[in-house]
Amino acid sequence: MRKKISLLGSTGSVGNSTLRVVRHLPDTLEVVALAAKSNIDLLYDQALEFSPKLVAVFDKEKALLLQKRMPHIPVLGGMEGLQAVASLSEADFVLLAMTGSVGLLPAVAAIEARKQIGIANKEILVCAGEWIRALCTQKGVDLLPVDSEHCAIHQCLQGQDKKAVRRLILTASGGAFRDKSLEELQQVSAQEAQSHPNWQMGAKITVDCSTLMNKGLEMIEARFLFDIEPERIEAVIHPQSLVHSCVEFVDGSVLAQLAEPDMALPIQYALTFPKRLPGPSAPYNFLKHGTLTFYPHDPVRFPCLNISLHALRAGKSYPCFLNAANEVLVERFLQGKISWVAIGEKLDKLISSHQPENVLALDAILSVDQRARDLAAFA
Repeated sequence: MRKKISLLGSTGSVGNSTLRVVRHLPDTLEVVALAAKSNIDLLYDQALEFSPKLVAVFDKEKALLLQKRMPHIPVLGGMEGLQAVASLSEADFVLLAMTGSVGLLPAVAAIEARKQIGIANKEILVCAGEWIRALCTQKGVDLLPVDSEHCAIHQCLQGQDKKAVRRLILTASGGAFRDKSLEELQQVSAQEAQSHPNWQMGAKITVDCSTLMNKGLEMIEARFLFDIEPERIEAVIHPQSLVHSCVEFVDGSVLAQLAEPDMALPIQYALTFPKRLPGPSAPYNFLKHGTLTFYPHDPVRFPCLNISLHALRAGKSYPCFLNAANEVLVERFLQGKISWVAIGEKLDKLISSHQPENVLALDAILSVDQRARDLAAFA
């Protein structure tokens, strides 16, 4: 019997890679629902190919346009549509791959429906990690990581005693600007920031990689995915993106997961876990990749990682505030309204002025999220 999948974020980079895995394993996987933010042209092509039972578009006007183009498949709009896809009764597995905190309510819907969940949307755990973990425990739901770094850690932890873990070490490519000087960074453009040296991703996450904010968000996500204290989570720059992350144990042993930088691997791992099936990725070539390098990040050129570490260790509402403010600042940068350097400068001022509070209920989480967005819009 094929595993039936609801895919939220189908038109993004992770969504497209997920559909590549489904094509690779047609006897194992089946798409029953698709959801996207606004790209109805690509979504239309995907629906024609995979014939889902339900489609959703977050942009309500575009949902109506898409429904006219394909009247044979129900198309729902807005947040209600995303939640319907996430809780569809026919789905066995829900893959959350939408960028940003827009994925929070669909995640809740999937958890409430007791679905098996693959999480590629790190912002869900960043803004609501403690509450989401409690809800998962209450509903008996496990979250399978899809990001390559967290998938690597998940693989390294299999069969291990978590008490024996000394450190989780996440690797970062360093992003598009890892070799630029502080002076050069003053002049970088939005187009340059969207050119990642190793991965093909969407605009927002690629900009986050260039500031190292993405690694900071991933460290916060790791804290809640693996229930590990912040002090035991670290990051290093690894330009080759071949060691996807590693785990050090108290005896000094380090387990690392290596693979070509191809999102199909962690996606397939989550979709087929606990089995391992032949994948579409190229075999790893040790002779081609003869050198692996690692070094610390520069907090002067890339302050966002240290700001994230502060939020991680301070806890409470800091991660939620950080995530929402960063989303707005990145969007302002992409629109040409602020400079790349201003993302870190403004974020530092905003997080320094934040008065923390407990975020153990959905209303509190949404309130902090909105407050951060309002402040970042005019910072």
